[in-house]
Amino acid sequence: MTDPANSAGLTDLFASRRYFRKFETVMGHMARVAGVMETEGDLSREEVKLLVRYATALTFTFRALSLKYLLVGRDTGRFFGSLAIDRTESGFPTATEILTMGHDALQADTHLAGAPSVADLKRQMVDVIIGERKVPTKLQFALSQRLYYEELQKGQLFWARNDPSLQWLGNLGEDRRRFLIHWAVWDSQLNLPVIYLMECEDTGRTPLPKDQRRWPEAQAHLMAQSLGALKLVTIAKGFDEDFDDLHPKRLRRLHVGPLYSSAFTAQSGPLGEVLSAAKAPVGQDWALVWTEEDLQSERVVEERAGWFSKVEREIFALDPFSGRGAETGTTRMQRSIILPARPFQVLSELNPSGFDTVRKYVVSGSRVLRY
Repeated sequence: MTDPANSAGLTDLFASRRYFRKFETVMGHMARVAGVMETEGDLSREEVKLLVRYATALTFTFRALSLKYLLVGRDTGRFFGSLAIDRTESGFPTATEILTMGHDALQADTHLAGAPSVADLKRQMVDVIIGERKVPTKLQFALSQRLYYEELQKGQLFWARNDPSLQWLGNLGEDRRRFLIHWAVWDSQLNLPVIYLMECEDTGRTPLPKDQRRWPEAQAHLMAQSLGALKLVTIAKGFDEDFDDLHPKRLRRLHVGPLYSSAFTAQSGPLGEVLSAAKAPVGQDWALVWTEEDLQSERVVEERAGWFSKVEREIFALDPFSGRGAETGTTRMQRSIILPARPFQVLSELNPSGFDTVRKYVVSGSRVLRY
């Protein structure tokens, strides 16, 4: 869980709104970058759709939180705190905020059942403005909370746990099917949204999504292993060994963030220096890091299982360069950064060490250029 010393509450109304606008902009760019990655062959059409889906879920999450804290800093007659963000590590809302949002979602029906309708609240607000000639802050707060719970009730948000789903990718034979399994978590150690993609072959008697025993077991197994501290090779090997008829051929983990912003974060290092030197206008003073870990099966071996049968086991390819594969537990690792034009210009001028192998996606309006 995020160290409380690294988190801070956004208690200023206008700063809070700028923060949420920034995230909505960034998530929109993330979806466009995924499209560029498809064009370049780094992602398939199915994978792009999934990433856009998770980016949309993150946008809905930030929208819900923006409604919850719409009146932050105002005297609403009730203390409800302020949005806690991880200022030094990730730039995202803390994991506690996401967990609390999940608990609120379970109570959404109860809250909405006893609350005045949006129309009633607006009529009361007009009466206060005209009759009492003052700002109806308490009613505004009541309306913001109603809209917050309505947003939670709609669903399709990015929760602390987003359980595995799968897509059929075709059959390789009569008894061998290919699936793309995907799931996501809000990692409480990294305080970042993390997305997992696993290409898996299924040789079970019953197709995996229809198997009432294996599919729930596979879902529970994957969620239990979705920890940032675990290497991909550890996760993939454990899955391979626990399910004799499920064969993980490729496993990827995408870390969305950290988000660097000169207005809201206090991160040190090269990107902090770049944003400070860029002095970019409001809305363009940010940089989002995107890290992809990729593990691929190199070959298959057969092992004896009992007296008369054998099972397939995957041998995974590890990065051969400088022995880093054993250290990272991946076949490869690729870091990317998404940023507006002004910060990119300063990054190019300063040219800090360690950024030569980082992919740069520069966004301007609806355009995305890769460098």
